[in-house]
Order: sequence, then C-alpha cells, then structure tokens
Amino acid sequence: MIVGTPIEQQPSFKADFQHAASETYLITQLSFKLLSYLGVGYRWVCKLMALGLYALFLMPGFIQIGWYYFTSPCVHRSIVYGDQPRNSRLDLYLPENLDKPMPAVAFVTGGAWIIGYKAWGSLLAKRLVERDVIVACIDYRNFPQGTISDMVEDVGNALSFFCNNIASFGGDPNKLFLAGQSAGAHLSSCALIIQAKKQKLNGRSRVMWTPSQFKMFFGISGGYNLLELVDHFHQRGLYKSIFLSVMEGEESLPRFSPELVVKRKDFQPWMHLLPPAMLFHGTADYSIPYHATVRFADSLRAAGVKVTTKLFPHKTHTDLFLQDPMRGGRDELLEHIVALIYEGEDAPESVVSEQLVPEILLQLARLVSPF
Repeated sequence: MIVGTPIEQQPSFKADFQHAASETYLITQLSFKLLSYLGVGYRWVCKLMALGLYALFLMPGFIQIGWYYFTSPCVHRSIVYGDQPRNSRLDLYLPENLDKPMPAVAFVTGGAWIIGYKAWGSLLAKRLVERDVIVACIDYRNFPQGTISDMVEDVGNALSFFCNNIASFGGDPNKLFLAGQSAGAHLSSCALIIQAKKQKLNGRSRVMWTPSQFKMFFGISGGYNLLELVDHFHQRGLYKSIFLSVMEGEESLPRFSPELVVKRKDFQPWMHLLPPAMLFHGTADYSIPYHATVRFADSLRAAGVKVTTKLFPHKTHTDLFLQDPMRGGRDELLEHIVALIYEGEDAPESVVSEQLVPEILLQLARLVSPF
C-alpha cells in the first residue's frame, strides 16, 4: 500500500513505444547536430569505438537491468515534471511494501553533459529499492539540446517536484537525500548552490524548495572545478571547443565551478543553507581525477559545511557505479550510502546481489572503458 496519493497507472506498452519513438527521433536529430560540433578527430573516434566495445562486454548486465526497468512493477517511468522533451520526466522506483513513509533519494545521472539519461540510474535504484529506499532518477537536457544553464535549471525544477511531491508517493519528507554521479554530481552541487543563493536573497517563503530539505548530498566521482578540468577533458577526447560550448564559454567556467563558488566571500552568508556532503571517488579514476573530490571537500570544509570523503583504492570512474554492482555480492558504495540513509536507526537487512556479468567480461570492459 502506498502512503499518500496513489501513483497513476503505469503507461501502456503502446504509450511507452510512442514515447520511445519520439525520443529516438529527437536523439537522432541531436546526434547529427552534435556531430557537426565534433567534426573528425581521432580521439573521439577512438572513444566511440571503445564505448561500443565497453557496452558489448557489459551487455549481459544491461539486458537484465533493461528487463527490470521495463517490466518491474516497482519502476514507474517518465513521470512528468517539466515542459521540454528531455527535461520533462523522471523515473520513480518504489519498494514493494510501502506501509510507512520511507527515505527517498533524488538521483542525477552522469553522461559528460552529453549522453546523460534517467535510465542510467536503474542499477543503483534497483539496489536501493531492495533496501526500502524510494529513488527518483532525473532526466535533464543534454548538449546540444541545452547548455549548462539549461541543465542546472532542469535539475532544480526536478528537485522542486521531488521535494514537493515525494510524500504523495510514500516518501518521508524528513528523510530526503540528493545524489549525483560524474556530471550529475556537478549539476547537483550547482543546483544546491544556486538554490541556496535564491533562498538567502528571496526568503524561505518565496522559493519552491530549499537545500536544507535534503539531509545529505552524495557526490559520486564528480568534477567541481571546471577551470582545472577543461584541458584534462580535452586530452581525454572531450575537446575544449565542445566543452566550452556546453559550458557557455570560458567566462562561465568559474560561475559553474562549485569548488570556486564556495570560496567566494559573497557566498559565505548562505553557506549554512547547504546540506552535509558525502563525497565518493575512486583513486584510479582517469576521467575525473580523485583530487577533484578532495579539493572540493577542502573548500566546503573551509566554508563551514560538514563534509566527509571516501576514496576507493584502485577504482576507476565506472567501477563504483557499474562494474562493481554488476559483479554481485557486497557493493561497498551502496553499503556506505545505505548506512548514512539509515544512520541512527535499524537498516533493512543487506541483500546479496546476484552477479549480472561474468568476471572475464567485467575485466575486459574495465580494460577498454573510455571512461
């Protein structure tokens, strides 16, 4: 039984098919537009080929997660929260027995600000739902459909919907959490900072949601200082010209660099409005070096925000989020998150996860990963 207003009936297969067709058409258009930005370069061509191999090796896991995503009664897809084709929906994952209000996590997926999609959070959401946690996976416009301002706006609108409606779906409004992975961690932290400023300038009664409604922010493998990452991304295949187009020019980089924003003196009056942060990163992450998390944590700590970091030795950018969960058994990242969600109370028993991909394929995927 769901506490509060019952969720609307799951869309029919026909509706799902029509929505998928319209999104496929949109993505195809955007892909050709993106190609016009990319031009021809050996780095991105190599990355594209590596991505294909990476997906192929992990395909057994993707098929099983896809089956869960489209058939499980726990997954409520494409709940509307906005008015744009790619920023108008989120997926809601609900535990089977909602006999009392439960903790809820808003999750913002990664994707280099270009290939993000709400379904990318299915594996983490599945694991959390098994531990009696509601999860909302948020979609947002990607480049070239939108630039960084649009993405942050979309995330902010989705968080407003989440904070104001999650109780209707069985969520406990006193146990809300925000999580983001990679680009999603960056966008989430930007949204928190911008909303804190709005709250300070306009007053609590004149904003739709507040950062303090979240008990904690979980940042997973995020990058928080764009000025220090732009050349690194260029060397990794995300060319500087494209990255600056995504970020609305070089002059916008400091404004969308949370590490730099929290250091500014004019931001200090509203630092206390930010929730505590728990930042995770793998030390073998070559997509976004783990120093990005360490420096952001230092900046938050210096500004008076309660922050903790957890570094995972020898873990890459995708180990924490994909390969390790697909390996089955104990998921260290998940256990840390669940422990913090249920801190001070009895957490549901740990569920032994099944292995989704053979070990040899996981090792091959790690070897060719473009991330």
